[in-house]
Amino acid sequence: MTIRVLSVRRPLVRVLIRHTTPLAILLLVAAGSSRQVTPPPRAVVRHVIDGDTVQLSDGQLVRYIGIDAPEARRRRGDRWVEAAEPFAHEATACNQQLVDRQPIRLEYDVQVYDAYGRLLAYVYVGDRMVNAELIRAGWARPLTIPPDVKYAQLFQALAHEARESKRGMWQVR
Repeated sequence: MTIRVLSVRRPLVRVLIRHTTPLAILLLVAAGSSRQVTPPPRAVVRHVIDGDTVQLSDGQLVRYIGIDAPEARRRRGDRWVEAAEPFAHEATACNQQLVDRQPIRLEYDVQVYDAYGRLLAYVYVGDRMVNAELIRAGWARPLTIPPDVKYAQLFQALAHEARESKRGMWQVR
């Protein structure tokens, strides 16, 4: 078997194989496949992290696409500290009411994982899209990050409605 390196500038080194066996090809493919796991279409929520993130029963984290809820905690150095933004506890409580310990359906857009390894999804309990419900209730605002823009217009309309109706974080205190 002859292996010649074509490029070392990329994260995975490309190789050209001449006169190789099927077993060698299989081993190279297996060694080079990182995080090629098929994301689940359905799951059960184990724990609500905050207003826009949950942990599934298999341990994976899911970040809701298209929304941003107030943060309940912040990373300082190598640890997490409680430093809640205004309305973070209310957003988390609303998310818990909607999804905690519930079976959910996950709908993916263009990107399946973010830079932190979290699944990116539109989350449904029954026929209700949780992302939309959090905006409708006024506990999250739209956050459009291309290429995941499938429901951006819906989310903008729901946010406008929540502000006009003074729901959630938009209420006068």
